[in-house]
Amino acid sequence: MQSSENIDVIRGSPRNAINKLAFPTIFSMLLMFLNNLIDSFWVSGLNADALAALGFTSPLYLVIIGLGTGIGAGANSLISRYVGAQRIEDANNAVMHAIILTVIVSIIVLIVGVFFLEDIVILLGASSVKTYCLSYGQIIFFLNIVFLAPNVTASIFRTEGAVGRATNPLIFTAVLNMIIDPILIYSFNLGIFGAGLATVIASFAGYVWMLYWIFVKKDTYFKFKFEYYRRKLEIYKEILVVSLPAATEEIIFALVAIILNFLIMVTAGVGEVASFTITWRLITIAFIPCMAIGIATITVSGVAYGARNWENFNETIKYSTFISLIITVLICLIFFVFAQPICGAFNFQANDPVLVNRSAEILQLLVFYNVLIAFGATAAYTYQGVGSGFKSLALTIMRELVLSMAFAYVMGILLNMGVFGVYLGAIIGMNIGSIVGFVFIWVFNLKFKKVCGK
Repeated sequence: MQSSENIDVIRGSPRNAINKLAFPTIFSMLLMFLNNLIDSFWVSGLNADALAALGFTSPLYLVIIGLGTGIGAGANSLISRYVGAQRIEDANNAVMHAIILTVIVSIIVLIVGVFFLEDIVILLGASSVKTYCLSYGQIIFFLNIVFLAPNVTASIFRTEGAVGRATNPLIFTAVLNMIIDPILIYSFNLGIFGAGLATVIASFAGYVWMLYWIFVKKDTYFKFKFEYYRRKLEIYKEILVVSLPAATEEIIFALVAIILNFLIMVTAGVGEVASFTITWRLITIAFIPCMAIGIATITVSGVAYGARNWENFNETIKYSTFISLIITVLICLIFFVFAQPICGAFNFQANDPVLVNRSAEILQLLVFYNVLIAFGATAAYTYQGVGSGFKSLALTIMRELVLSMAFAYVMGILLNMGVFGVYLGAIIGMNIGSIVGFVFIWVFNLKFKKVCGK
């Protein structure tokens, strides 16, 4: 059995726990998101329509990833609280409940892909590039389990402090995808379908590595065995209370991209969507530190909350926000200064200087979209950690949709500021929402202090 030293670290210093869990996760997530950039890099060599199609369908892929992340967040939160309360048997039971939920959700996604994918693509306004969208999207939907299962399993590994087992297979997945992407797209002449197939193959290979630790080496702290399963509707409810809002939050991120694609197409045309597709992937990278540190925050805050340890809970909020802010601002600064060569690198195949220049201009503007996201992200992930998933969701809806997209629509469409207004409105709304969200979690922190008698 894996040593309990990892669990002891999580129960100890929040700073050490967050560093242990977050920084390897940042690296693995950077590589995972680099997969999307690599897809853009190679698909851009086909034609602009294929690249635009990738922009329309990638949010759907992120929805699937979001579902896995959501279930993982729900399991992470509940298991962490069980660990904090010294209820290990219940933690093992929760692991099996999470696996069963993963299979159920996978079947639902498969059904949606079989019967409704083409309608969804048309609804997104991608009729002109529908063939490309379906070529990439169908295999992603049909074999969605290879994306859901690794996400959930990695979350469980992180909960037991086995960060290497959570991240190394994801790193392997990213590297493998980078290698086989051009082979399937060009050498086997599979086009954009090859990009989707490469993503599926790489993800499955990474998951096989996870299964090795579970079923061959059999040394995980938590046990993935049906003998530990005792069906409790309360456990399903506790997981869903966090996982549904968490998954919805990930879906909202994808929905934001869909809305922005639509507003950009209305104000500037399909060509602008192609430029935005490259830029949005880069902007997403700037959010990765907050996501990775936030995932660690779910575990650490959940353990502290379950143990009624306000000192650790308070330090978790402050340290998570601080380290997320520093890293995010640094990434934004790098993107702003080196926007031209970065965008050029990911459009090398198409050799289109107009696309490169416009992508660089958009990037230099949209780096400000994430500049204060650390405050909002800490609030959302901490609420997930304590089991208040719907409060986390409410903050995300307020930040991403009510404020960011509302400002984008008002400034871009109603005030007739065009595509610049769309970008500027999204930036203003996002930053206001992030600060408001942090105020909410800080008030919660002060209330928890009183509950703990501090």
